[in-house]
Order: sequence, then C-alpha cells, then structure tokens
Amino acid sequence: MTKKILLSVFLLPAVMTFAQQYGGMWIPTELNEKEMKDLGMKISAKDIFNPQKASIKDAVVQFNGGCTAEIISPKGLLLTNHHCGYGQIQAHSTIQNDLLSNGFWAKNTEGELPNPGVTVDFIVDIKEVTGQILQGTDHLTEPELSKQIAKNIEIYKNSQKTELYQSISVKSMYYGNKFYAYTIETYKDIRLVGAPPQSIGKFGSDTDNWVWPRHTGDFSMFRIYADKNNKPAEYSKDNVPYVPKHYLPVSIKDKNENDFTFVFGFPGRTTEYLPAIAVEKIMKEIDPARIAVRDVALKTLDEKMRTDDATRIQYASKYASVANYWKKWIGEVEGLKKSNAVEKKMKYEASLAAKNPEIKTSLDQLTKLYNDQAPFALNNAYYSETIRNAETLMLANLYYSYISAVEAGRMDEKGTAALKNRLTSFYKDYNAELDAKVTAKLLALYANKTDAQFLPAGFEKYKNETQNIQVIEDASKNSIITGRSDVNGASLSKDIDKAFSNQDKLIKTLKKDPVFQIYLALRDTYMTKADPQFMALQTKIDALQKTYMAQQMATDKDRKFFPDANSTLRVTYGKVKGSSPRDAVSYNYQTHLAGVMEKYVPGDYEFDVPKKLIDLYDKKDFGQYKDKTGDVPVGFTATNHTTGGNSGSPALDAYGNLVGLNFDRQWEGTMSDINYDPRFSRNIMVDTKYILFIIDKFADSKWLINEMKVVK
Repeated sequence: MTKKILLSVFLLPAVMTFAQQYGGMWIPTELNEKEMKDLGMKISAKDIFNPQKASIKDAVVQFNGGCTAEIISPKGLLLTNHHCGYGQIQAHSTIQNDLLSNGFWAKNTEGELPNPGVTVDFIVDIKEVTGQILQGTDHLTEPELSKQIAKNIEIYKNSQKTELYQSISVKSMYYGNKFYAYTIETYKDIRLVGAPPQSIGKFGSDTDNWVWPRHTGDFSMFRIYADKNNKPAEYSKDNVPYVPKHYLPVSIKDKNENDFTFVFGFPGRTTEYLPAIAVEKIMKEIDPARIAVRDVALKTLDEKMRTDDATRIQYASKYASVANYWKKWIGEVEGLKKSNAVEKKMKYEASLAAKNPEIKTSLDQLTKLYNDQAPFALNNAYYSETIRNAETLMLANLYYSYISAVEAGRMDEKGTAALKNRLTSFYKDYNAELDAKVTAKLLALYANKTDAQFLPAGFEKYKNETQNIQVIEDASKNSIITGRSDVNGASLSKDIDKAFSNQDKLIKTLKKDPVFQIYLALRDTYMTKADPQFMALQTKIDALQKTYMAQQMATDKDRKFFPDANSTLRVTYGKVKGSSPRDAVSYNYQTHLAGVMEKYVPGDYEFDVPKKLIDLYDKKDFGQYKDKTGDVPVGFTATNHTTGGNSGSPALDAYGNLVGLNFDRQWEGTMSDINYDPRFSRNIMVDTKYILFIIDKFADSKWLINEMKVVK
C-alpha cells in the first residue's frame, strides 16, 4: 500500500536526494544496483533476479491474483498476510467452527486444508519486447493502434515456447511507451496451514487500518503442493509439498533505524505521472464521491454485523474489502492536501515546459480534456461505486450480462455453468434483507448527489432515504434476483440448477423483476448520458498522457524514471525509519507487544486480545523473539515505496533474509499512489520476530519453525 516520486525540482536538494533514493517501484531486471549498494545492500542484483539460476525471485509469488506471498521453507511453506488469506479462512469457518475468531493451525501436513480455485504465480523470466509490440504502429491512432498492438502481442506470445502450466503476459509500461513480456508459472494446489485468530491477525481492525503505530499480526500461512515431479497440478491427495528453487531465510535479528531494506512483490496500481489537473480532480471530486458511497454502505453493514454473529462471519471478508480503500481514499485526500501535491506538480510542469515548449501544449490540452470530462467522471464515480456496493444491484448487473450474452448467442453451456458457480458462491454470503437497506440508502445518496441530467426519469422519488427502505424492501421481497421469490419453482439462492432449468422463462421473469427494473433505469441513463462521453474523452486523455509521459522522460534528464505499478513484479528499497507526519508528532520505527496490551479492550471486536497472548506477556515468556528492549517487536516502518498488491510482500534485509511482512502504509502517506512524499510515506510491516513468536509460543506449532532456516 504505498507509492511514488514526482517531486518538484524546486524542493530542497536534501529532500530531493532522499526521494531519489527511496521512491520507486523498479522492474527487477532494471535495478539501480549501485544505489542499492550505496544504501547498504550486500548482495548483487543477480541474487535478486536471475532467470538462469535460483534467485530470490523464485521465492516470491503472486497470491491468488492479487496479494504477494513468499516461500520460507524447503517444503513450499508460504507466508502472506492474514487479510490476503481472509477469504480462505472465512470459507473454512462456520458458527460451530469459527476459524476467523479461533484461528487455525494444522498439526501436520495431513491436516492442511485445500482451497479450490486458489493459485500462486511465479515469474520465470522478464523481457523487454517494445520493438516487437510496437512494430507497424507508427502514425496509427485509436482504435487502429490498439488493434495492431493486440495483434502484435498475440504474434509474440504464439512465438514463445512454454510448458502447459506456463503462460506469457505482455504488459504496457509508461502509458504504452514500452512493453515487457512475463513468463508465468502457475501452481493450483494451495492449502491453508495456519492463521492466528483475527484478534491477532486483524488486531485494530478498521480503526487501526492504515494507521501507525500498528500492532497487527497480519499473517497467515499456506503451502504449495505439486505432483510427484514437482510440477503444477490440480488438487489431489497424491500431491506432495512443493520443493522450491529458493526459499527465504527468516531473520530474528534486531532492527535498527537506517537499516537497509527492500520489498519484493506485485504492487497493484499507481499513477505517479499524472498532470496537476488530474490530481486536483481526484482530490476534490472523485475520491470524495467514492468515500461518500462506501461510508453509507459500511455504516449500514456495521450496524447488523455488531449484533448478529452469522452476519459478522458472512460479511467479514466483504466488509474488510470495502473498508480498506474507503479509509485509504480518506487518507489520500488529506495527504494530497498536506503535501501540496497539486502545487508541486504545477511547479514541476512549469520547469519542464520552460525546457520544452511542446510540454506546455500537451498540458494545456490535458487541462481542457479533464475539465470537459469532469461532470461525466463524477457521475462515473457515483454510478460505479453504487452498483459495486449495493449487492442487489450488482446481482442485477450480472443477470443483465447473462441476458445480453444469451440474446447475442454468446452463452454456451460452459459459460452458463461458470455463471451458476459464481452466483452460488455469491448467494452463500448474501443477505437480501440487509442489502435491501444498503441499496435503499445508496439510491438516496445517488439521487441527491447526482446532477439531474444523469438521473433516470422519476428518479427523484428515491431522494427520501426513510421512504426508500420500505420501497426497496418490497421490491426485494418480490424479486427473483434476491432469491426471495421463485422462478421455475425454485429460488436462485437455494436451488440454482432448478431455477435455470427453463432459460426462456428465467429471462422473461428477470426482465420484469422489480429490482432489475430499477437497475435497468440506472444503467440505461448512465450508458446514454455519461459513459460514451466519459470514455471518448478518456481515450483522448490516454493518448495525450502517453505523449506527455514520453516528453517527461525525454526532457528531465536528471531524473531516473520507473513505470507506474500495474500488478507486475517490482523491487522497492529504502531504510528502516520513523516519521514526523504532523507538527509536534514523532513516531518511532518499531512497535512492541506492550502496545497490544495498552490497546486491549476486553470483548471489543477490534481490540480484544486472546487470553493465551496475555498470559505469555504477563509471564514475559518471549523466548528468542524478544529484542534489545526485552519485549517482542510487533511492527516496523520503513521508506519502501509500496501500494496495494504489495500486501504480503517480503521485506528483506541487506543479505536477502526475511525481516518483515509488508501489510500496510502509514495513513499520512497513502497519497503516495499519486504523489510520493518522503516526509510522510512509510510502509508498515509485521516483524518476523512477532510472526515466529506467535507460531511458536502462541500456536504451539514448533514443527513449522523447524522447517525454516532461522537467522539469529
């Protein structure tokens, strides 16, 4: 969860030097080895990434398409965040066997739990392929440009020899100015090994999310399984633990301020090179709209989850997902203001334009395009967030896509089966009555916040939230989409095969469904009055942003550029460091178990502490996991530049040993996805001492410690 650099050339030299050293998400084949060694790294760039022989990259995987994880034993033991494994822990939980609340620790490999559909991806190789992908694209404009690039990508991918379990992914960098090909190896048998109770793994929950000081043991453990030849295979009881090419030694040495660290993982998305006008729109319009929608949804869910355990378990993962970026966007807005991001970018742009007059032309055009797009972009934010967070409307959207595919002749048996599987999974964690309240409140917000030109005819009636609750509840009760009314003699939420048994009747009934009618009115108006205009302007913005990116790189010769994050493997590096985010406020770089006890609130859903952990603390039974203070370190901060997707990434020391598990960013620096500021940007990591302490002393799972190479 952290970000990047774009700092004004008008900053003081010392600050600029700091940013140059620590900002950045670098492609691992293009590391600045000299700078890393100057900062204290003791290994070589080849030790980090080497396609010809074992290197650290062979221990780093993308976990289930989103987070990062790392291998920490010769038997394929995998470490990632608790919040990354949360969905799998939830899936194995019931009211009678609540793994979220109680935790889970396999006693041996036979007790490890399978997770159908979960995958991990290794990056086998990375190659720059710009020349091949841009061949024949000179002077082309959209949509022909995209078509030619897509054609070239397919030609390249088809020219490469891969194994059945491998794939090639070609990614655009620098807004289409460069392209890189990634060879990916996917393993599909991933089993849950251990997870602390959420009173440890999610300690502080939403209150502490994105906040330092932090005391969360945000980790969970899985294991990769392979066939007898150590190759990827679907789940089978005959599979065996994977033997990795490389695994990370786990260090329990004390940490000191200014120690070198680097983080290796799959950061999701950053936008460091946007013009000032774009940042201003995000700060003043787009983020506030997103925050407003999620604020309503979260408050409504929270009221129910606090009073009903079944709902708490059912919605735990979804609530955490919605809350994560809600709070991040709040911090992002505040951080952009505090760091004067718009003003800094304007100064930087002026300095570039003084060197290259063509840049001024590009910026003037971008400013006009963003201003023209603004009303459509705001409606896009409200519409997309409303559909995403009102699950009833999201279901209607799924059924709309199904109907469209059937009527276009694009829905075959395989597609229908996939949809039914998705719906079955969705309905399992869907409370129609609860979501009717969420939907009613979000429709009221949408009706009140959306410009009249973007509202469906008669939609003003939804402005009264109190009246809406009964209106939407009535629609929900009479809807087959919510599963509260039957079609083909069955409920979609309880017997989906029977409900789908007569496709014509299903579609006919869906089209008349009261929830579907509400969704359709919203969609038709948005797709007519906002989306075409928004997308047309975005296409122009994207084309001009590509030009502006190339102009920045050609003009600013003193700056070392790196591409924005796009879920590809990256390295960021920095130093262990505290911070002073506000006047008269200074944070140490390290938290301890004592801080957990200071925050302890008996019975509280965010700050309760397991009795066994309290007993261990009271007895000072810390074993080898205490540091020089005599306490167990829990978390620490550093200047590594991270973002979403870096959750679960290994934090490594100068020798490539695992010293922490990245899981968050300091709230004052969440704007680093757009504007990295070295004064505020800190990544937050679980200390390996705390991880091993919990596994060993709390979970009594010494057998897992024995698998690892522990560096003392």
